[in-house]
Amino acid sequence: MNVRKLPAPMKRVVHLGSRSYGRLTSERRMLPSFLICGGQRCGTTSLYRALAAHPVVLKAVLHKGVHYFDTSYERGIDWYRAHFPSRRSAEKIAEKYGVPAQTFESAPYYMYHPQAVARIAGDLPFAKLVVLVRDPVERAYSQHHHEVARGFETERDFGRAVALEPARLHRKEERLASDPGYYSFAHQHHAYRARGEYARYLSVMAQHVGRERIHVVESERFFAEPEPVYDEVCAFLGLPPNLGRPVFEQHNARPRQADMDPDLRRELSAYYQSHDEALAGWLGHTPIWRRQ
Repeated sequence: MNVRKLPAPMKRVVHLGSRSYGRLTSERRMLPSFLICGGQRCGTTSLYRALAAHPVVLKAVLHKGVHYFDTSYERGIDWYRAHFPSRRSAEKIAEKYGVPAQTFESAPYYMYHPQAVARIAGDLPFAKLVVLVRDPVERAYSQHHHEVARGFETERDFGRAVALEPARLHRKEERLASDPGYYSFAHQHHAYRARGEYARYLSVMAQHVGRERIHVVESERFFAEPEPVYDEVCAFLGLPPNLGRPVFEQHNARPRQADMDPDLRRELSAYYQSHDEALAGWLGHTPIWRRQ
């Protein structure tokens, strides 16, 4: 059954039934050995589908992103396990290919939520994290189009949305860090400028899980030359390289209605200069979008 093609009400029934069954069998289910943690609008869906096609990878059941470590942590680890394949399924993969099966999920908000990475470190102490980064100016513009299209943003002018961001996000990060039960719609959906400060979030990740468990991918390079980037990600994750490659496709791309205002583009580019310089330490080179 292709759940993605079902009507929304039926989809909800199927999801509820699957999670209920999953909870009853949670002790017999896998937990992820790796996560795609962001960034948003950086190609996470495309990489997710490429990795999900690997023969020894079993994806999360029904959902690409479970959003456990950011917005659903109070549901508990059994609820989280309910979203993943059974250990018996993993055993069948191991028997067929001679290597352990892996499972994973992808939730871009894990990179930004102040408590997510500490929770990941506690509950998945050996999991590896894959992070995609993209020209932060283009990323912010793409996010705004995405949020408008989904009905999560009422301010249709990108420049105005960026100008509103400081007021919308005022003290939200501090509140999220101190109150496990707090949720901020603005922090999840309206942090256009803040989400491009990649090195800041990567530094927090490294403090919790260690730098050796983090792999950073430039999405521009992934879409330009997907084969070597995919091979590098597989090597980082310990996935066997000799089982073929998937068909690489770009997912969730949205057509632009207009070009960005040139003055705003220059302003944002200048704002990200220091952040991109810090990111170079993670990449081992100047970010692609900063090269002349």
